[in-house]
Amino acid sequence: MDYSIFGLLKNALTGNRLWAPVWRDPAPKQRYDTLIVGGGGHGLATAYYLAKEHGITDVAVLEKGYIGSGNVGRNTTIIRSNYLLPANTHFYEKSLQLWEGLEQDLNYNAMVSQRGVLNLFHSDAQRDAYARRGNAMRLAGVDADLLDAVTVRAMVPGIEMQDARFPVKGGLLQQRGGTVRHDAVAWGYARAADRRGADILQNTEVTGIRVEAGRVLGVETTRGFIGARRIGLAAAGHSSRVAAMAGLRLPIESHVLQAFVSEAVKPLLDTVVTFGAGHFYVSQSDKGGLVFGGDIDGYNSYAQRGSLPVVEEVMECAVTLFPAFSRLRYLRQWGGVMDMSMDGSPIIDRTPVEGLFLNCGWCYGGFKATPASGWCFAHTIATGQPHPLNAAFRLDRFATGAVLDEKGAGARPNLH
Repeated sequence: MDYSIFGLLKNALTGNRLWAPVWRDPAPKQRYDTLIVGGGGHGLATAYYLAKEHGITDVAVLEKGYIGSGNVGRNTTIIRSNYLLPANTHFYEKSLQLWEGLEQDLNYNAMVSQRGVLNLFHSDAQRDAYARRGNAMRLAGVDADLLDAVTVRAMVPGIEMQDARFPVKGGLLQQRGGTVRHDAVAWGYARAADRRGADILQNTEVTGIRVEAGRVLGVETTRGFIGARRIGLAAAGHSSRVAAMAGLRLPIESHVLQAFVSEAVKPLLDTVVTFGAGHFYVSQSDKGGLVFGGDIDGYNSYAQRGSLPVVEEVMECAVTLFPAFSRLRYLRQWGGVMDMSMDGSPIIDRTPVEGLFLNCGWCYGGFKATPASGWCFAHTIATGQPHPLNAAFRLDRFATGAVLDEKGAGARPNLH
């Protein structure tokens, strides 16, 4: 069923009794051509692009919970491509381009809102760094505007400009950035993959990967063994545990990243703002709540909850940047399990095990990368070779020294 204004009117006049399920709930087959482990945004996007771009439809996506229960439903919804290093700039720009046409491509309302992303700077040195980043973006064909303090004040009146400990001196704006409804992304890709023949297997946890003579044969699951010629791992914060089933040790750590939402208020903030003197970012949802987040928790964990010190730090940043926020109540928080790589950049590559492919190490950038990640991972699985857009995201770069340290923070996951 295609969604359209005519279908909406038809169902409205018939008591909404004619809507079909968004995707099927099939029983697993004994064998597939390709298995995708992880039913989050990246796994579902991979299944969709395998079918659309490469004609591979004998695919199953294995999700241990329900669709949307992982990081794709536990994030702050921001999309952008304002990166410095060429490999990251071109990759995330591809993702942003796919976001811009996603709703027409999937025939699903993902609520893509290009309201802009504004990164504030607070010193002359930081201004120079942002100017360099903006120049790199423009050389790559990506939009970027360096704003002075007067323009920032006019754009976001609620920011504390002068009396703060870190006065705002300007910002780097990417107008094409913005937000997307995270749940709709999961549902849209699941529906689109299902329509092209992929099986979405919920409540199907992978408990083992069967390898023989250096080649994958399939996976053990809570619903029995499922054979496959190729397997793609897209398990986000649980990538280390899943890869260990095939005898691989990955250069990533798992940390919790918290996010928060306030009570709903009238329109207050019409863009995404990030604090340059602390790790804090905020936007306002369509329901009126302010959605904001900050740093990961400093300890390793697989729990989808966080610690109070990070809560305190995020709230301090919020009221430092926007004093009026001190009058709001925050309603709830949630945590996602982040797969933090050693250089802060992702891994999309083949593994030493034949037929086994890896998609992990997304750190803070997983949600915004969803379309390009699935697009590139599908290409890598289908052809056995990386696409030029993910050629730099090699697994062995940590052994060769060809790292992509976007933040320039060093080879420790918690620093990124």
